[in-house]
Amino acid sequence: MPKITFIGAGSTVFAKHLMGDILTFPELAESEFALFDIDPQRLRTSEIVAHRLNEALGARARISATLDRRAALDGADYAICMIQVGGYKPATVTDFEIPKKYGLRQTIADTLGIGGIMRALRTIPVLLDMCRDMEQLCPEVTFLQYVNPMAMNCWAINRATRIKTVGLCHSVQGTARQLADDIGVPPEEINYLAAGINHMAFYLRFERNGEDLYPHIRRVLEEGRVPSWNRVRYEMLRRLGYFVTESSEHFSEYVPWFIKRDRPDLIERFNIPLDEYIRRCEAQIAAWESQRQALEGGAALEVQRSDEYGALIIHSLETGTPRVIYGNVMNNGLIDNLPQGCCVEVPCLVDKNGIQPTKIGALPPHLAALMQTNINVQALTVEAALTGKREHIYHAAMLDPHTAAELDLDQIWSLVDELIAAHGELLPAYR
Repeated sequence: MPKITFIGAGSTVFAKHLMGDILTFPELAESEFALFDIDPQRLRTSEIVAHRLNEALGARARISATLDRRAALDGADYAICMIQVGGYKPATVTDFEIPKKYGLRQTIADTLGIGGIMRALRTIPVLLDMCRDMEQLCPEVTFLQYVNPMAMNCWAINRATRIKTVGLCHSVQGTARQLADDIGVPPEEINYLAAGINHMAFYLRFERNGEDLYPHIRRVLEEGRVPSWNRVRYEMLRRLGYFVTESSEHFSEYVPWFIKRDRPDLIERFNIPLDEYIRRCEAQIAAWESQRQALEGGAALEVQRSDEYGALIIHSLETGTPRVIYGNVMNNGLIDNLPQGCCVEVPCLVDKNGIQPTKIGALPPHLAALMQTNINVQALTVEAALTGKREHIYHAAMLDPHTAAELDLDQIWSLVDELIAAHGELLPAYR
């Protein structure tokens, strides 16, 4: 049975979903779970939840919990990463509050923008340290990487290490379900093809039994039935002709058109939730104690298969059952009009032969051009993280679409300097 290591297992609710998904497969019911976190209290809660899942599902998984990352990784067949370097405080708050002083507002700040850049710079060194441990302790491991900024993290791992990795997100399958609900079609009847980069992939096809469903999606727009929380993406459908896979609150900060300090009317018109990630974090922190008590308590655990790909990948690799998932992998001849070697999100076949990405060919040129504006920022941030050169951090911020639309060059330089100073020991020294 495989050894599956959970890195950041103190993310108890997410870990519960993944462990439950794995244990619902009879072929994986005797897996070994090695739980690792740097927070002993949260780790203890996750360990209790793992044992309760084992009991509830009649599984026979072997479960251990440790504060020693190397012990958790030793001999692992799979490693699942779900960490947040620096946590909500001080790191995430810093990424929002300092840019706000310059008039630069954000919604999520974990993928692109100045928040995404800083999150990558403090996360990539930690991920590379993990991968160096894996190269010593479990060199054949499959690394399932759930941490944002997804594209930058995976790009750095693939450039700097030999570890097999795939970045996993739920935006493709999650948005497909949302669109199915918008047009009144059962999700299980939909077939789609999406491709691009993480959080900026587009549905190239969206069908049911060979019927193109895009006319039904456009009808939502034409009939004024757009959900109030999804106005940005439907506006992009109007302008681009394709629907993007990540949420409106995310997408609004990847482009220069929606969040402008001198245009509050745009914020209202497109219902853009500024500081949204801050609110989510605070709500989760406020609810944690009651969640902990419920998870550790004696009531029966509800286990439903989630939309996450992690368990499906492990099951397919172990049993040979063929499946298609969407993964973030290196662009080695997969998308012709995006840079070779960047990180792309494409459908991947998974079976005994491994994770096999699908060649897409050329994307519609305007979609590739839009993605390139984000890839520029990703490339320079990864370069900064791998070389330690401070100049590339400035360059990444200069080329970020939202930052460049709001700030001049002196402001961008000053903002970067202030953020680097504020993050202190969470960042390596840059020269």
